[in-house]
Amino acid sequence: MAEFSGIKPWKGAGVWFRRTMVLVPAVLLVILTILLGVRDAAAQQGDVSSVTVLDARIAGDDVRTRFVLDLSSEITPEVSGLADPYRLILDFPAMAFNLPGDVGEKGRGLIAMWRYGVFVAGKSRIVLDVNGPVSVDKMFVLPAVDKQPVRFVLDLVKSNPAEYADFVEKARASRKGDTGQALAKGDRETQSREGERPLIVLDPGHGGIDTGAVGGAGTLEKAVVLDFSSLLKRKLEETGNYQVKLTREDDTFIRLRDRVRLGHDAEADLFISIHADSVRHGKNVVRGATVYTLSDNASDDLAAELAETENMSDIIAGVELHDEPEEVTNILLDLARREARNFSVHFARTLVSELESAVRLIKNPHRSAGFKVLKAHDIPSVLVELGYLSNEHDEKLLVSEEWRERMADAMVEAIEIYFRPQLERLNAKTGQ
Repeated sequence: MAEFSGIKPWKGAGVWFRRTMVLVPAVLLVILTILLGVRDAAAQQGDVSSVTVLDARIAGDDVRTRFVLDLSSEITPEVSGLADPYRLILDFPAMAFNLPGDVGEKGRGLIAMWRYGVFVAGKSRIVLDVNGPVSVDKMFVLPAVDKQPVRFVLDLVKSNPAEYADFVEKARASRKGDTGQALAKGDRETQSREGERPLIVLDPGHGGIDTGAVGGAGTLEKAVVLDFSSLLKRKLEETGNYQVKLTREDDTFIRLRDRVRLGHDAEADLFISIHADSVRHGKNVVRGATVYTLSDNASDDLAAELAETENMSDIIAGVELHDEPEEVTNILLDLARREARNFSVHFARTLVSELESAVRLIKNPHRSAGFKVLKAHDIPSVLVELGYLSNEHDEKLLVSEEWRERMADAMVEAIEIYFRPQLERLNAKTGQ
């Protein structure tokens, strides 16, 4: 005890201790009451946030097919459908999925394949790709019994296009609210951004139910691009020169048109969509970073293939597609689009120049195609493929912290070069 010999006792310690011993039980009682109240309220409201999907399977044939989920608790989805292609949509409150990574890749009977994931905050979605029009013959939940989990059962039978269209319309009419990410309506935000630092919107591709590409080692594109976008955002903010927003900050699905609208409504000065795709042909050959800009005609077959894949994101997530008309009827809108495309190309060339000295690039690294996410008519926009998860070497780099640091630093430098004239004018006005 010698090491404590220099410490003098606090005269009020005894009084403080006695008072504390009186208060502690009362405080604990209050805390316990609150916790029990929260538990009871959750039970009354059916707390589904803790529901877990334990297993899933398909049985049957081309005439009748049964889809089964084993669940930890009872829960029932809202069912709707989409055509072209035919899909059945099961919307649940938030659930956890304890399933193998390849589940859903192989279908059976009327179900060609299926997928699952977070759709929006507080909602999970399962999408069944069906081989043609179907009808829901039965849908029910069996309670847990004799060590068997809760079982959700969905029976599908063959239908015809007219009956399926009627089902889709009735489901749409009864559905509450929009199935996509809520966004503010109207034109751009009203506040003026004149004299402010440039605003950059970073768009981590995919998310939620749409995993994007999957590497040979199991790396998910949606996770890789979110991690990288968060790193790039931090590095850009550390310069003190930019405002930076992400279209998503977690594992949430956002429709393509809503990604574009987020950039438009924020009056972004630059929109960068981040991806790490895969290619179906020559997967062991194609590797390296690529920068894409918007074009009505694809620059090559690879660009066309990737644009087709990325533009399928909404279909994968089971979203109704209401594309804006392609026709440009306003000459001012047409001029704005041309100007945005010119600036997009200028930034793309600057970015490629900086990346060349930092990371490996694909041959002819600046390419173009009709990516929907780049179609904001008034924002310079590029899509950056960090690499290709279909290539084992790229996959290793994409999860390497050192490589991501190099890539992010090169992108920051390219952005600095692109905005340098604007930043110099801003600094001159503010006297910095």
